[in-house]
Formats: sequence, structure tokens, C-alpha cells
Amino acid sequence: MVLWLLYLSIVNVGQVWYGFGWESLLLEAGFLAVFLGNEGPRRPSWSLWLLRWLLFRLEFGAGLIKLRGDRCWRDLTCLYYHHETQPMPGPLSWYFHHLPKPLHRVETAANHVSQLVVPLALFTPQPAASVAAGIIVVTQLWLVASGNFSWLNWATILLALSAVDGRMAAEVLPLPTPPPLAAPPAWYEVLVAAAFVLVVVLSYWPARNMLSGRQLMNYSFNPLHLVNTYGAFGSVNRSRQEVVIEGTAARVLTPDTVWKEYEFRGKPGDVRRMPRQFAPYHLRLDWMMWFAGISAAYAGSWFTPLVGKLLVNDRATLKLLRTCPFPDEPPTHIRARLYLYRFTTRRERRAGGGWWHRTLIGEFLPPVRLEQMDPPGP
Repeated sequence: MVLWLLYLSIVNVGQVWYGFGWESLLLEAGFLAVFLGNEGPRRPSWSLWLLRWLLFRLEFGAGLIKLRGDRCWRDLTCLYYHHETQPMPGPLSWYFHHLPKPLHRVETAANHVSQLVVPLALFTPQPAASVAAGIIVVTQLWLVASGNFSWLNWATILLALSAVDGRMAAEVLPLPTPPPLAAPPAWYEVLVAAAFVLVVVLSYWPARNMLSGRQLMNYSFNPLHLVNTYGAFGSVNRSRQEVVIEGTAARVLTPDTVWKEYEFRGKPGDVRRMPRQFAPYHLRLDWMMWFAGISAAYAGSWFTPLVGKLLVNDRATLKLLRTCPFPDEPPTHIRARLYLYRFTTRRERRAGGGWWHRTLIGEFLPPVRLEQMDPPGP
């Protein structure tokens, strides 16, 4: 409970930097985990049903937002683009992108089944519930292999285990048979029952949201982030735009000024650099840069302060980056340019063309000096 309260305070203070759906997922799952108790007494079945209800909303909500959102989910073409345009591709994303298009359509159809049909079986008797949980685990592992989605997939896998029958799993997998457990004390059962009632009451809003034609995605209905609504990729970008930040040490800018790029840890930059695997670690700045590439409006509150930090070589900020081209003295000017990125073709890759191909779109931020930045607040 203390861990949950501490992380709740961090998420609420963090605001836009902690506005991702898996923050609420971690808080809700963490709260429910409190009522699982320790390894001694038998768990009241209600505590496991709460975890299944969370898993159902997580998967079913994500499936509904897709069907109600982008048309490409309905015509099974979203994965023609998704592996290339997702927030942070992984080391296998290039290969997933170049799978045959018929297989992409099969992937999309299988996603609909795993999110809209399979979760219903979580509330059926065993072994159907265990089979449903197994399908969800396999689907999540496929997503782990194809991209970087922080701890979303791993948290989902852990939640799916709540629907697995331990004795049946021990017959199939090399696992020890669960030992007999003592009955839980009365106060523990009362506490779990109270949590169950609380979740039932708070479930009104997310359940209504799932039934609504104006379904919200990744939304919390209360400041405690309990019983939230979830979803992902209600729309899929058809192209990838990346903001590239550059600096120069020149005092006077001319057409011949040499600009050097800042490299981020996870987001695409150097076209020859293979995408890395970072999940379940969450590179927040890299994700925010992806949003900035979609629309400058997403960067309105934080991009200018970021540039100001780079103009003074702020150590804490530079630790968020992979490389700084000005290790000794800060740059005199910073600018940002917008590029169109796409995965190279197989032929381009064999010819040594790297993992990405990029084309300049235009200016994202004109060159600025430190003197032009707003002074820091009190």
C-alpha cells in the first residue's frame, strides 16, 4: 500500500510526463495486488476476479477503440503501417514491417479475436479461462517482440496469470503442484469484500464508456487512478515524422554553418543505427518527441524549456540523451527540423543503406540563442 501511495504521488505530480495509459494500469494493478495477501493463507476468489476484470477492460477496451477508430482496423490494413510508425520501434520492427501483406492482415484479424472474443472467456469455467489467458500471453509476447511499449505488455501478462488454474498448469508445464493452503482469516475476507464492492461501484464509469460511441482511451475517472478505461492505437499514422534537434558552435549563422545532431536513446535519428530494445524501461522524453513529430501542439509546454536546457548543457537533461555533440562548451544556437522517416526496403538495406531513409520536410524550430529564451520562473 505504501508503494502504491508513493507512485500515485509521482504520477499526479508528473502530469504530462506521466500521462501514459500504463501509469494508470500500474496503479490500478498495484492497488488490487495489495489484496492478494502473502503466500500463507488461501486468497479469497474475489481478489482474483478483480484482476480478471481489470484484464478484461484492458483488452476489450483496446479492441473496441480500434474498431470504432481508424478504418484500417476494419479493413485489416493497419499493420501495413504500424510497425514503421509506432512510437519506438524495436530491433525486430524492420523485419515485422517487411512481412507479406497477407500475413499483416492475418495479424490484424488475430488481434481482433484476442482482444474482442478471447477476453470473454476469462469469466468462463476452467480450462477455458486458462486457455484464454494463454492466448493473451502469446499475443503480448508477439507485441514485445515487435516494438517497445514500456511495461504495458509485461503487466498484461502478469494479469493474465490470474486466470490460470495452478493445478492444471502444473500438469502441463514443469511446475510444482500448488500446496494446500489454510483458510483466510475473517478480517482478510472482509477487507477483500470491501475492495470488491468499491471496484464494482467505480466500474460504472468505465463500463459506460466502453458502451459509448464516444469511447475515451486511457482515461481515469478519479484522482486515485482506480478502475480506469484503457485502449491503444485507435488511429494509426500512415507516415512517420521525426523532430531532429541540431546545434552549432558558430557565432554567426551563414548558409555554410555546420550543424550537429543530438542523438536520443530510443527514437530514430541516425538512419544507420539499428532500433534498440528498451521496454519494459520507459524512455519518456523519446515518447514525447514522437508526439511532437505528429503535431507541434503536443510539444507546446515542454519543447522550448528542453531547448533552453540544451543551450546551457544542463547535465540532468543531457543524461536523457544518447549523445551530445558539444561535450565541452554548450552550442551557441539550437534548431529543430522535421523529417519524414521510413524503413529502408530490403534492396536498400542490402546496399548498405541503413535501417531508415529520411527526407527533410521543413523547419520545426528556427535557430535560437540562449538570449532569446524566456527567463526561468521563480
